[in-house]
Amino acid sequence: MNRPALLHFENRFYTLGEQFFSRVTPEPLPDPYLISLNPAAAGMFGLDETHFDAELLDWMSGCQAPPGAEPLAMLYAGHQFGHFVPQLGDGRAILLGELQDRQGNAWEMQLKGAGMTPYSRSGDGRAVLRSTIREYLCSEAMHGLGIPTTRALCITGSDEEVYREQIETAAVLVRMAPSHVRFGSFEVFYYRNQHDQLRRLADHLLAHHFTHLRDEDRPCLALFAEVVDSTARLIAQWQLVGFSHGVMNTDNMSILGLTLDYGPFGFLDAYDPDFICNHSDHEGRYAFSRQPAIGRWNLTCLAQAMLPLFSDDPDAAVEMAQDALDGYEAAFMQAYSDGMRAKLGLMEKREDDHVLVTDLLQRMQANQVDYTRFFRTLACFKADENGKSSAAADEFVDRQAFWQWAGDYAQRLKQENSRDEERAMAMRAINPKYILRNYLAQNAIEKAEQKDFSEIDQLLKLLSKPFDEQPQYEAYAALPPDWAQGISVSCSS
Repeated sequence: MNRPALLHFENRFYTLGEQFFSRVTPEPLPDPYLISLNPAAAGMFGLDETHFDAELLDWMSGCQAPPGAEPLAMLYAGHQFGHFVPQLGDGRAILLGELQDRQGNAWEMQLKGAGMTPYSRSGDGRAVLRSTIREYLCSEAMHGLGIPTTRALCITGSDEEVYREQIETAAVLVRMAPSHVRFGSFEVFYYRNQHDQLRRLADHLLAHHFTHLRDEDRPCLALFAEVVDSTARLIAQWQLVGFSHGVMNTDNMSILGLTLDYGPFGFLDAYDPDFICNHSDHEGRYAFSRQPAIGRWNLTCLAQAMLPLFSDDPDAAVEMAQDALDGYEAAFMQAYSDGMRAKLGLMEKREDDHVLVTDLLQRMQANQVDYTRFFRTLACFKADENGKSSAAADEFVDRQAFWQWAGDYAQRLKQENSRDEERAMAMRAINPKYILRNYLAQNAIEKAEQKDFSEIDQLLKLLSKPFDEQPQYEAYAALPPDWAQGISVSCSS
């Protein structure tokens, strides 16, 4: 097999030492088979399906360690639903090491679902086909939307039975990221009073992922400030596309500002700021509208854990952390406001922009307007329509409610001398036509359970270009069917 020479692993995280992880051996997936190979991610390493022989299948399903790999499960702690858990760690993810892509960038490769680790607690370390498909598709959908995220290389499957709420089959996801370090990676050492390990972890990140900050007067503080900014911008992007993470625990927050750990996620259908995608979230802690505030709360937990790195003077360290945290709201609001203006096709920044946006969202909520479809159809709005007709108005039960708002919108467009065709093109480039609605993922899961994996690959292709019209996939942009309301996702998803 003429396989690219890039497939040799290194593991820089392994060099930190075993206080940061546990060495593990992946549990082989019995009689594995390839379910889907992501062409975009595979192409980064010069791979395609012609290279996916039995040996590569063994590597990607935990049956055989690849050359240079040092399999390990990362240690971390975390605040779960607001409560601190002193030790968590990778309970079903095993880091093989890093591969360099054709551009020379290093990507950590994890096998998710490859068996038990010392951090599995009462779990079996396996992932089921259902949850693996959801993460595989959503991480690539988010990448297609331009939102920072972990990536997915492939899914391998097996007929091995795994019990969750019912009997399901096992699968392994190969997940990729420049780093899988989390907020909780710092928390575990802070609460153990292991400040040397805190420093080593920060130095590792500065050496490999924040190299531009190494010459700062206080590089660890600069690192934290950058995490504040990237997290704020990430969550603004979530809000703009109507994405709800579902489990924003600190152990699920990436130090690189990536969307990490797809479980009970969901995209808005009808606009509802109180949308709760996770049926395990009984109190609505991670409801859609609360994500920005939870992001700051999580950063406060990270700040607490990093205090010993900012200054030897505890009071000074707290003041430094607070100053950095104070930048969160401004960074979030700038990213969100800029993004919402772009969604509306507005070119100028004005003080009363929030009034126009808030009025629209309130009317959308009252009329149960589909979030994605509305902004996409609004691109067709003509500034001189003046109540005659509009596809955007058709999304409202009460069309008059739309036109009451649209009068102010049209006036604003005229004040900006907005050109309809140019604005429509710009709005279609920022407002997706296709998102991974839960019912689309469910269709792919149900077919895959019958050994038909075609819908996975079709969705993967569709969602890689969510802003394109793709007429052959028009049905995928329709409103969800009534049965979709019965789909339930939880922390086991």
